[in-house]
Amino acid sequence: MNVQSIMTPRPRVCSAGVPLAHAARLMLEQDVGEIPVTDDEMRPIGVITDRDIVLRCVAVGGSAQDVTVDSCMTAPAQTVRDDATLEECAQLMARHRIRRVPIVDANGAICGIVAQADLEATDARSLKQQVAERVSTPH
Repeated sequence: MNVQSIMTPRPRVCSAGVPLAHAARLMLEQDVGEIPVTDDEMRPIGVITDRDIVLRCVAVGGSAQDVTVDSCMTAPAQTVRDDATLEECAQLMARHRIRRVPIVDANGAICGIVAQADLEATDARSLKQQVAERVSTPH
């Protein structure tokens, strides 16, 4: 089985220069914890997570209206191709201790996203356990 079978297609994205408040509103509207940050060709250059916003802006007294995504995003984005297997995706998630992975097409443009919850909805028991153990372990 490959990632196309479980990914959420066409996720909402934002550019690096927008205010954090814009990214936070997208998260609220989409009920997600991560928004891929893309360049003009829709290639992921990073991701902004709810955790990034809290730890890199709010906790240090910043304003989500005045701070832009590029100053708080996690970069570079860890991605997998849309023809990757679930195992390859799970290994990347476990290796980098991340809960979500942007999926890119052959041109490197974003076409989907896979979350840890997507893996958990599959029959791939060992993959779910591998990711859950690594992501939950403190860095």
